[in-house]
Amino acid sequence: MTTLADFPVTKRWPPRDPRAIQLYSYPTPNGVKVSIMLEETGLPYDAHRVDINAGEQMTGAFLSLNPNNKIPAIIDPEGPDGAPMALFESGAILIYLAEKTGQFLPTAPRARHEVLQWLMFQMGGVGPMFGQMGFFVRFKGSEIEDPRPRERYVAESRRLLTVLDRRMEGRAWICGDYSIADIALLPWLRNLLVGYEAGDLVGWTDFANLHAWLDRFLARPAVQRGLVQPPRA
Repeated sequence: MTTLADFPVTKRWPPRDPRAIQLYSYPTPNGVKVSIMLEETGLPYDAHRVDINAGEQMTGAFLSLNPNNKIPAIIDPEGPDGAPMALFESGAILIYLAEKTGQFLPTAPRARHEVLQWLMFQMGGVGPMFGQMGFFVRFKGSEIEDPRPRERYVAESRRLLTVLDRRMEGRAWICGDYSIADIALLPWLRNLLVGYEAGDLVGWTDFANLHAWLDRFLARPAVQRGLVQPPRA
């Protein structure tokens, strides 16, 4: 596909600025990772709200961009070879944007792989486990009488918080400098408290290092802007 108009998703969500990165998202932890990254890098972007509560992620238009029917996804009109680049999976998008701009991902191999390690920790651990806990604590899973799924995911979420709290001892950011690892992890910590209302359940008061880390993150102007993207209709 050589132009934005070649992508079926642009018929459902027309570009307002065809020169900007097209973001198809919803303000979930995975969604705001990308809007925060775009705000931090200063790249122009056009945020389209894909209402997952209304099932818009299951429409043919969105599935043409991400066959896995998950937000977020992007189209960069100016991809690496000058042609549009479509991409899904929030971690992959963070790496792509970091490489495109030269920001928030070190180029030195040792430092780079350290950041990628903690990004994968979020993608493979924190996101799935917190998400399952949220399902059994806050959403339809709370109707299940068997306590074992809830107990399992609460315990695993607390274990992951313990890993992070130990890592953050004496650190401002998880890999020294602010990076895509912080941008990936911290929306999930915020959602644990605000979205799932599970702070008491996981013993949030025990993790002083995480309190300070999250406060630093939320104080950043780009984070504040990114958390409310895409805007409500």
